[in-house]
Amino acid sequence: MTRLVRWTAVTAAAALLTAGCSGGSSGEDKDDGGTSSGRPSAAAPSGVPESLASQQLDWGRCKGTSDSPAPDGDWQCATLKAPLDWAEPEGDTIDLALIRAEATGDERIGSLLFNFGGPGGSGVSMMPSYADTVSSLHERYDLVSWDPRGVAASEGIRCRGDEAIEDAESVDSTPDTTAEEQAYLKDATDFGKGCQKSAGELMSHVSTTDTARDMDLMRHVLGDGRMHYFGISYGTELGGVYAHLFPERVGRMVLDAVVDPSADTMGHAENQARGFQRALDDYLKSTGQDPKQGSRKIADLLERLDAEPLPTSSPGRKLTQTLALTGIVLPLYSKSGWPALTSALSAAEEGDGSELLALADGYNERDPSGGYGTTTHSQRVISCLDDKQRPTLEETKKLLPRFEKVSPVFGAFLGWDTAGWCHDWPVAGQHETPEVSAPGAAPVLVVGNTGDPATPYEGARRMADELGEDVGVMLTWKGEGHGAYGNGSDCVDSAVDAYLLKGTVPEDGKVCS
Repeated sequence: MTRLVRWTAVTAAAALLTAGCSGGSSGEDKDDGGTSSGRPSAAAPSGVPESLASQQLDWGRCKGTSDSPAPDGDWQCATLKAPLDWAEPEGDTIDLALIRAEATGDERIGSLLFNFGGPGGSGVSMMPSYADTVSSLHERYDLVSWDPRGVAASEGIRCRGDEAIEDAESVDSTPDTTAEEQAYLKDATDFGKGCQKSAGELMSHVSTTDTARDMDLMRHVLGDGRMHYFGISYGTELGGVYAHLFPERVGRMVLDAVVDPSADTMGHAENQARGFQRALDDYLKSTGQDPKQGSRKIADLLERLDAEPLPTSSPGRKLTQTLALTGIVLPLYSKSGWPALTSALSAAEEGDGSELLALADGYNERDPSGGYGTTTHSQRVISCLDDKQRPTLEETKKLLPRFEKVSPVFGAFLGWDTAGWCHDWPVAGQHETPEVSAPGAAPVLVVGNTGDPATPYEGARRMADELGEDVGVMLTWKGEGHGAYGNGSDCVDSAVDAYLLKGTVPEDGKVCS
């Protein structure tokens, strides 16, 4: 069973992707990024043994993998050792894979650390392909990213094999009978057992808090007194947790496509049902359709697929209801994907599920040979360790009408997901909601996009509020797609660049349209 949307890495949009301003003036133009004589020292994280605090990174040529070739250009890779258990930092260690491209100019500010979301997205794979988007920042920053613990090259977790993943695609994600409910929950149990077998002791040490502490060790080893950071999607929650743990070490921090830190498991699911329905409505309006009628037509298609999957051009595979919904989700991550959605829906109405299946395969990281990526494996292991809530089948059923009212297309799937995602999970969750308050931290720029499907706009305002007064600074873009920076708004890009490069904090509440 694959979580259909959750927050999802920006790589979900990358699988498909081939303005003006209004509002207040900028704040004081100052450079507090660490280049002045008052730069704080690169203080070591408390309690870290000297062997880890003093480690030197052995930067060298990046190596290709079976999934992707080595990146071109000046990219270097290294391995950072971090405590397996931050409660016992002198115990066993794990290896974290890092990638960087050094600043190209003479007036270097420091390292700018990127997390692209998920949880479970590989920064080592994503950073080189994102470099053009942040080329304006490269002159003064080393561009740095990493695979968080439990992800890809950092002791990544694989919970089941490719054949088992494909077999699980036949499990009904909106069960209608007792037998389907039992199959749905059994699949969740089996997945958790596979994760535990793969991860072993690591299973209990891949939380967002663990990774935030890794980040502070990374900051120190990289030689930075403050953490300069760009977090996208789930990366915004990670940034907020870091700011809470280490407010005095926050430098220039941008949070884009913001996860609502006040929402629990049910709240996130309802937020996303609302966000994806909102994006679908905008898409339908762009094609001249009435959103209510267009949504009903898509919901009817999904109901027909529940009873009878469509044939496809992929040998031995059919388009199920769940795969169709996944295929609809992917192009909503970016407005540039809307034409592909139009074509795929038209083909499905004519009896051919091939195009929606291809979109679903892009989301699920399935290659032409039938191999699958493991982003969703890491995503589930991390999020189920973070989340304390374990909604029961009965609790979910009671809330389904509310979810379906919010979204006739996505509501049922996201409602059922709350019951299955962490069902019978081998380890307990840590909190109801993450703590992101950061009193005393430097201003954090929070960027919200009104048309964001996966992390609805309302979450950005809540993040800014929870960071605290004089910390969270809100920048709004009236646009479409997952995230704002680099998505076509000169207003957003200029404001973010001025903040990261000059320390110019925009007026809280600035709007780009």
